[in-house]
Amino acid sequence: MQRNPTERSSPRLMQLLKPEAAGAIAATAITWLKAPPYLPHGRKSAPRPLSLPSASLGKMGNLEARLATEKRDVRHAQKLRYKVFYKDGGAIADAATLLARRDKDAFDKICDHVLVVDHAGKPTMSGKPPVVGTYRLLPQAIADRHGGFYTESEFEIASLIARHPESRFLELGRSCVLPRYRNKRTVELLWQGIWNYVRQQQVDVMFGCASFEGTDPDKLALPLSFLHHYAAATPEWNARAQASRYVEMNRMPKEAITPKAAMQQLPPLIKGYLRLGAMIGEGAVIDYQFGTTDVLIVLPVAAIKGRYIEHFSAEAA
Repeated sequence: MQRNPTERSSPRLMQLLKPEAAGAIAATAITWLKAPPYLPHGRKSAPRPLSLPSASLGKMGNLEARLATEKRDVRHAQKLRYKVFYKDGGAIADAATLLARRDKDAFDKICDHVLVVDHAGKPTMSGKPPVVGTYRLLPQAIADRHGGFYTESEFEIASLIARHPESRFLELGRSCVLPRYRNKRTVELLWQGIWNYVRQQQVDVMFGCASFEGTDPDKLALPLSFLHHYAAATPEWNARAQASRYVEMNRMPKEAITPKAAMQQLPPLIKGYLRLGAMIGEGAVIDYQFGTTDVLIVLPVAAIKGRYIEHFSAEAA
């Protein structure tokens, strides 16, 4: 959802992935389609068959949302993430990241990457339009075959999935947009692309981490407490922060909260998720490398407000 920090990969995934096993994202999906049925997390029946998503996911003027189809597409997304998270943001890069000037981890090899490209922008050295926004998507079927979701390093996702064995989950992360493109048009195009992907893949539930700037939860007492009291997930959809990383969000009594003031302190992305119908998991997690405080977003597709579905469907049409 908003930036998922780099280099916090699940140990299980790191053991399973080999550096040379990159390949195109589409090829990864095709490999899964040819594999025998796999029933993770106590699922009672085999997952519905996946269809490969279309590369183009939507257009608005000179901007287009599409899936990365080549290694260099993913590299462009990684370069954009490096600029936003490290160069312009407060993330602390290790030597390898500084040398590569790319935000990358093992999950990039198995994820789908939604890119927003500007066909009117200055072409890259490869002659392609520049990438100005990106989101990283990890379908449950792929995550199950490669050791799990990225979010599991912060939140207890397995129990949430186990309660919904017939649902198909999709993890969203690594969201970023260049500053000059941070406007309603670009964000809506990103969501139009995600919505088309969700429909094509028959996704039932979206989830992922979203971040506040800063690592002092006391300074974030108002917005964290607001999310705890006003947007907490129901027991059916709740998931807790990992015990070793758990940070209490309930830092103020409900009667002491002014919702309007609290909303003003929420990052735009979290506000957007709440408007769509998202819920917040239990507990926050401090990420000192990226200088953020992370919360869990859970968004069942059935909970998305009708007016947004109509809007994005109309845009898609």
